Amino acid sequence: MKIYGISNCNSVKKARTWLEENGIVYEFHDFKKLGINENTIKEWLTQKPWDKLINRAGMTWRNLSDAEKAIITDDESATQLMMAKTSVIKRPVLVQNNILLALGFDEATYQQLFKH
Repeated sequence: MKIYGISNCNSVKKARTWLEENGIVYEFHDFKKLGINENTIKEWLTQKPWDKLINRAGMTWRNLSDAEKAIITDDESATQLMMAKTSVIKRPVLVQNNILLALGFDEATYQQLFKH
């Protein structure tokens, strides 16, 4: 089990706390410290569309210029953006055995995933 995110993100904090409180072992991948590689993003894109992986409500997206936003039109352009600005990725990303289980944190979703 691996959770991707940024350590000071509230959603990531909530997800990590929930996992810990429910005794679920996970590895934390901090985008800010470790970045993200192209192959990981491409694997995610086989499971979720790029417009779900990019957090358009977040400050990173909103701070992009209209021209920068306009060029994000497909998997390739979205991949380049996510690699360059990892904080644009919706977080946390919960992955197990290369299967993307959840984007963002929703307690009900986590309960369903882990049958608590």
